[in-house]
Amino acid sequence: MILGSHSRQQTPEGAFRQMTLDDLFRRAAERHPDAPALADPPDREAFTDGAPRRLSYAQADRVVSAIARRLKDLGLKTDAIVAMQLPNTVESALTLLGVLRAGMIAVPLPLLWRQAEAALALTRIGARALITCRRIGPVDHGELAMHIAAETFTIRFLCTFGAQHLDGVVALDGAFDQGEASEPPVERIGNPADHVAVVTFDTAADGLLPVARSHGELIAGGLSIALEGRIARDTVLLGALATSSFAGLATTIVPWLLCGGTMVLHQPFDGAIFSAQCGEHSCDTAVLPAPLVPRLVDAGLVGAQRGPKSVLAVWRTPERFAGGTEWPTGAAGLTDVLAFGEIGLVPARRRADGKPGPIMPGPIAAARSQGDGLVLVDVARSAAGTVLLGGAMVPRHPFPPGVERSGAPRLKVADTGHVDTGYSCRVDRISRALTVDGPPGGIVSVGGYRFVLKELQEMVAGAADGSSLAALPDALAGHRLAGVTSDRNAVRRTLVDQGANPLIVGAFRERRSERATAA
Repeated sequence: MILGSHSRQQTPEGAFRQMTLDDLFRRAAERHPDAPALADPPDREAFTDGAPRRLSYAQADRVVSAIARRLKDLGLKTDAIVAMQLPNTVESALTLLGVLRAGMIAVPLPLLWRQAEAALALTRIGARALITCRRIGPVDHGELAMHIAAETFTIRFLCTFGAQHLDGVVALDGAFDQGEASEPPVERIGNPADHVAVVTFDTAADGLLPVARSHGELIAGGLSIALEGRIARDTVLLGALATSSFAGLATTIVPWLLCGGTMVLHQPFDGAIFSAQCGEHSCDTAVLPAPLVPRLVDAGLVGAQRGPKSVLAVWRTPERFAGGTEWPTGAAGLTDVLAFGEIGLVPARRRADGKPGPIMPGPIAAARSQGDGLVLVDVARSAAGTVLLGGAMVPRHPFPPGVERSGAPRLKVADTGHVDTGYSCRVDRISRALTVDGPPGGIVSVGGYRFVLKELQEMVAGAADGSSLAALPDALAGHRLAGVTSDRNAVRRTLVDQGANPLIVGAFRERRSERATAA
């Protein structure tokens, strides 16, 4: 599926001009089939079924082909939309690649989404299948998937990994037991890299909107990270960021495929596990939420003598970047990555003195040897004082096709190719550096999850008379939600029954002062 009329400038030139993500993976598998490709978190059994796995490229390639074949055998067609809700395990990366190898469109869902958000999102894009696992932490996601499918008319198939498969649900664990298998590339009209690969979801003032990206746009985002973060060939990456967003995909999956190295997965977040993984796998680069980085430095987990040689710090709240902690001299190299929702990201390597590098308006291009001078991202300031992003990584068309004729929230792209992120900013008169001042109006971000505050307040008010919700600033999570009601237990039960996000339910947890008073 190609959206709109693509020009060649949307797709990275040079070596990546017509490559898909599956092409990148196949290239690495052919180059060194016996090299390590993926490694599970060592504490995997603490949050999901199954012992930790380690796979070579040849083993991973067989699993990817087996998943692709299984999806086709179900009767799913090319460009079918397949949703995924999986933790940071090898199944997540392999399923994404399997969906793409089958010529379908992958939709990674945030782990904390429950029925309300998932059913709304998947109905809007016409998802045909949902893949999950039986257990993620204390939640039975297999059961949750059945409730989501019951509310989503278009979903025809549920697939799971893990123990105790439900009746009528397709088990995918057998993909790991397949022998030699080869799934030929899907024939595509035009440039294969221009076809839609992944859909993620952003939150705008008018609600939840799907953002579709082609293989070329994803590769452009990952290429910007690989170049600014100086990720070399065969790098060992430790990914401690969920891959349900463009930022997660562009800082972990795509750089891994570009460098052909090893991806070590980490289910966020445990400092002791992080340290053990860095030591065991000799990790070169770690991808982390930016608010955690200073704490790791203070704990001695990142530095010249210990931990990864390089860190990618992802700012899901870019308005906090300018006030970020200075990076200690002599520590690992640090690249800040400012994520503007699902629209795009801007990487900036720290200066030699440890201070944040300036964000300069204008194009950020790949060197001609890597991308033929392609503009990966173009940063500008709108007349209204907000950040505009354009360039090869920024999507140019709304999704699904025809959404323009409905009243649903959709991506709005200017004639210049820029998209307004809604983040307010200012430009220094002398240095010309751009500083992000604040988030889009009416939007709150809690640990990377974005919400329309008005919608949350209406949901809470409907749960019980007199209930209210506020978003308070939080140094680590961006915001934290705090609820007020006369009966916390009743409101929590109502919100759970409505399929609300656990972050909203948690706003009505019992306070310490209340526990002390009761005691």
